[in-house]
Amino acid sequence: MIFPGKVLIAQGGGPTAVINQSLVGAVLEARKFAQVTKVYGAISGVNGIVNENFYDLTRETTHNLEQVAMTPSSALLSTRDKPDEKYCKEIFTVLKAHDIRYFFYIGGNDSADTVRIVNQQAKISNYELRAIHIPKTIDNDLMINDHTPGYGSAAKYITNAFIGSNLDNRALPGIYIGVVMGRHAGFLAAASALAKKYEDDGPHLVYLPERVFSIEQFLVDVKNVYDKHGRCVIAVSEGIQDEKGVPIITSLMEKVEKDAHGNIQLSGTGALGDLLCKYIRDNLNIKRVRSDTLGYPQRCFMGCVSDVDRNEAREVGEKAAQFALWDNVDGSITIHRTGHYSVDYRLTQLDAVAGKTKVMPDAFINSACNNVTEAFLNYARPLLGSDMHYAHRLRAPKIPKILYK
Repeated sequence: MIFPGKVLIAQGGGPTAVINQSLVGAVLEARKFAQVTKVYGAISGVNGIVNENFYDLTRETTHNLEQVAMTPSSALLSTRDKPDEKYCKEIFTVLKAHDIRYFFYIGGNDSADTVRIVNQQAKISNYELRAIHIPKTIDNDLMINDHTPGYGSAAKYITNAFIGSNLDNRALPGIYIGVVMGRHAGFLAAASALAKKYEDDGPHLVYLPERVFSIEQFLVDVKNVYDKHGRCVIAVSEGIQDEKGVPIITSLMEKVEKDAHGNIQLSGTGALGDLLCKYIRDNLNIKRVRSDTLGYPQRCFMGCVSDVDRNEAREVGEKAAQFALWDNVDGSITIHRTGHYSVDYRLTQLDAVAGKTKVMPDAFINSACNNVTEAFLNYARPLLGSDMHYAHRLRAPKIPKILYK
């Protein structure tokens, strides 16, 4: 039975360059259905729900929604709140009070878990509610999904950043370290390898949280590359850890800060890059050593949006509305690769995605644990979109020396 009522959409967790495509896809698709009386947007995620802080998106113009869709970051604003069962009961109370019958939450694995708990509350109360999780995360770490909306654009940014860093490093050789987001999954740091075009291009080394990081082996790797090329470009995931599973960055801090989810705060500091630079200077006697922590631009850089990512983000929003309103079902929208490169969208049970983390498969990481494989490059390259550009070199011959033969 299809129940008339309102739609409520929220966005949670870190923003991405294409998250608003999912929002607008869900809004415009939901507004087509006769049983939808209103479409609301919760301001600041689940925090906005419990505080009844809503936009009436039924009254937003289609033109402006399309402009918002092309704008990075969360148009509804976001939150790092991680709802427990008590919090979800408050969410459910608000949904009932406002006659919300369709709940769409755009987010990562914690957001999927919130949808799962709210959905359970509705079933216990015999309240007709369709709850759909819409995937997004630049970390690309949602189970079941081949990849997630937001990752392609962030990967494109990382690729372009390392193309530029490699060009700089080739002109003025030395050691360069770029620290990339990624707590448990190394997909984003791995995308730096897509920057390579020529055999001696960087990044020459890529370190991921899926493998134990040894500072001694790191120094050996760097020396080998530097001896071969006279320079070395390195990509490092912020989540690299030692043999005990402890993040390397924690060795730098007397007091470790944690976020609302209990995770050690890895971003917002250049400490990891500075530490690795110091080890290189002290042990390898190389003076020109620099590092950057790429930071927030990875998530919402407006100039590096992948058209593939943008289109898929729109479609997962549309599919959420279709599954809920046409088929009267709950779940998480998941992306599945078909053919050389195309995708299909399916509805997956919430508990298969909620609260779980996907990491880089072994086939994507080389045996030396310091780079990626061709299998990863083939996987990731289509996600950067159709307008990805690469650097070129001069091919003119050198003239013979006259004075210094």
